[in-house]
Formats: sequence, structure tokens, C-alpha cells
Amino acid sequence: MQRKLTKLSVLSTLSILAIAGLGQSSLSTQLVQEQKAIQDSSIDLSTMTEEKVFQPNSKPYNLTYGEWTARWWQWAYSIPKGVNPAYDDTGKYCSENQRGPVWFFPGTYGKSVIRECTIPNGKAILFPILNSECSFAEFSELKTVEDLRMCAKKYQDQVTQLHANIDGHDIPQIELERYRIRSPPFYFMLPENNILGFPANTKTLAVSDGNWVFIKPLNHGYHEISFRGDVTSTVDNATAESFAFASGWNYSTTYQLVIQIIKN
Repeated sequence: MQRKLTKLSVLSTLSILAIAGLGQSSLSTQLVQEQKAIQDSSIDLSTMTEEKVFQPNSKPYNLTYGEWTARWWQWAYSIPKGVNPAYDDTGKYCSENQRGPVWFFPGTYGKSVIRECTIPNGKAILFPILNSECSFAEFSELKTVEDLRMCAKKYQDQVTQLHANIDGHDIPQIELERYRIRSPPFYFMLPENNILGFPANTKTLAVSDGNWVFIKPLNHGYHEISFRGDVTSTVDNATAESFAFASGWNYSTTYQLVIQIIKN
């Protein structure tokens, strides 16, 4: 009898160990599958980004990313404040001074906005999540291009978080961090009633630094783009409300788009 009980005990122990082993094996398999799913998801998001967004080292329409960001600033400064898309709550001014293969979109100052905009098909879209710019007109104490670069970098280094979504798909922050772009030196000229409050026809040299998204042309139909950045704090009160710096522009901007086929 004792021998039978011992035998049963050994069999029970072996059964428990077998079940435990099976559980561990199943758990290990589940963990591997979950890790693979996370990796596949990351790959899918990266692939989606590459499909929809120009890569940082590319030359869309024969210009570098940095050259296009300089053109964005020239466009933004060329428009009087009363009709400037950066201070537009609805999107009614989104087509102001839009020319060529790329449309420029600004963020929003002081509050979140939803803008509606119709654009022709075949147009790429460039927007900053947050960006900064320094010029000799704004900083008369600066004397060299390198001074301008360091100034723009100082302000852009305030940025802490980046968010961008295209048609319901978030671009991961690790991807967005690859799109911090410094411009080459560029000139801009200001019109009457300009957004810097300077005399009309002020012309100056500038350098910019920023986190950008450059979307390839979208298919015709309805699309939605949203973006927002976070900053640590304002650098000083004198620059807190300037168009040229990230502080104050850290609010959500949403564009509800209609991509329209234009027949010649």
C-alpha cells in the first residue's frame, strides 16, 4: 500500500511539473508573440511615415528640407497679420500666397483651433510642429550667422514633446525627432501691417530651427492633420509673444482638408 501511494505521489508530482512546464512554455510563446507584435507595429508605423512623409535627407522638388523651411518663413512673413493663416481660427485664409508644388501650414498661437481648407490635388504640405527663428532685425546685438544659429537653437531647445497625426495615425515621437531641421541663412522682407510689427519693407537675414513634418501629396478626398508641441517655458517676457519662437504656439492645430481635383 505504501509503495502504491509513493508511486501515485511521484506520478502526481510529474504531472504537476509537466503542466507547469507547459504553462511556462505557453507563457514564453505568448511573450515572444507580444514582442513580435510590438516590433511589427513599430515597423508598420515607420513604413507608414516613410510612405506619407518626405525623409529628412531627401530633396523634395529639388530643394533640401532646410531650404523648404526657409521658404516657409518667407511665406509666413510675406502676409499681413489681418489675413495671415497663422492667426486664422477657421481656415478661411489658408490659401493666402500659396504657390508652387508645396502648401505651407502654420500652427496656432494661444489657443487650439480647427481649420477647414480646400487644396488642389498634387500639392505637398509642409508644417512645423514648433519652430524658432532669429534675425538681425529682431536681435540687433547679434553680428554673425553663427550667432543667429545659436539663437534659434536656444529657443528651439525649449521644445520637449512632439505630436502629429495624419488621418488617425500618430507618428511616433522617436520618428518626429528625426525631423528637427535647421535652415540655411535666408532673407525675408516684411509687408505693411506685418506680424512682427516692424516698419514695412524691413529686410533682414535670418536662420531658423524647428521640428517639421513634410507630407507627400495626399489622395483626393477628405483628410485630417493635427499636431501640437510642448515647451518648457518662455525664455523671457520680451519674446514670449513673438511669431518667431515656440513659446505660445504649443497648442493643438487641426486641419480638416478637402483635396480637390482641379481640371485644366
